Amino acid sequence: MREGRFFEKRGEALVCRLCPRHCVLKEGETGFCGVRANRGGTGVSLNYGSLSAVHIDPMEKKPLYHFKPGKEILSLGSYGCNLTCLHCQNHYIAQDRKNFTFADGNGIITPAMILEKLDRTLAGVAYTYNEPVVWFEYVKECAELVSGKGYANVMVTNGYIEAEPLEELFPHIHAFSVDLKGYSGEFYRLVSQAKLTPVKETLERIVRSGRHLEVEYLVIPGMNDEREPFEEIMGWYAQTLGPRVPLHINRYFPQNRMERPATPVETLLRLHEIARTYLDYVYIGNADVAEGRDTLCPSCGEVLIERAGYRSLVRLGDPVCPRCGATCDILF
Repeated sequence: MREGRFFEKRGEALVCRLCPRHCVLKEGETGFCGVRANRGGTGVSLNYGSLSAVHIDPMEKKPLYHFKPGKEILSLGSYGCNLTCLHCQNHYIAQDRKNFTFADGNGIITPAMILEKLDRTLAGVAYTYNEPVVWFEYVKECAELVSGKGYANVMVTNGYIEAEPLEELFPHIHAFSVDLKGYSGEFYRLVSQAKLTPVKETLERIVRSGRHLEVEYLVIPGMNDEREPFEEIMGWYAQTLGPRVPLHINRYFPQNRMERPATPVETLLRLHEIARTYLDYVYIGNADVAEGRDTLCPSCGEVLIERAGYRSLVRLGDPVCPRCGATCDILF
């Protein structure tokens, strides 16, 4: 447990202003996320230094296709989330509080200990698996150490964060993979007990910051796969985020409390075709299809990065197409 940031007094209670929920916590209460709490009148992070997972992953698993392709990254997970997605694939560490294990004293894995695990074969550290926003203090401290040693930091997030804490992360987080879960506020309310607008605002702030951004869109049959509203959100995406921000259209499988059948591959291909009319880089994930797998030059169609699963064969040494010379928006 560690004292947390972005708590403010409201009478006898505390308000957490880390994310748009603004949970009001009386003494002894824990917030919506399950890991930020009022203890003795002080706002605390219960999960500081409590890691549920430490793994080495391909960068492509985040998924990030345009940031250090072919590299591996040390991936960290903790506990808690500020959304309650019905289809959450990591619900046991994100939502099921009975499974949360909070370290104390000698059990805490410090940021300095994470730094010791890095070597030059790794690109850096990814904060992932559960929602990194809700362990803000640890992520920020770790990211500062990691970037100070010349490594990269990656944040895999739902984007549900207020502007001030997000701005504090920009100097040290080099790439964001943000999950845009649907195209309507109604979808967010029904599926995640959240709002769409704060996520769109986060995406816009990341673009303005100049940090690398890629967006995930998990397609759930009958819920966020209709043509007209998808075209509308793609129009907003292209105009506001830019047509060169990569989009990953991913296949849904039944998880947690959602039992709808898996997304038909035909649906993924249809949405991929629509998105390609708006964006330069559109990928299909969680499905064994050739379409939307490789990175192509947006100008001439040359294959720049060939992929098989999470493995990448990079065919260029800098972000310039070897055939036509066009800039290809890849950070090596």
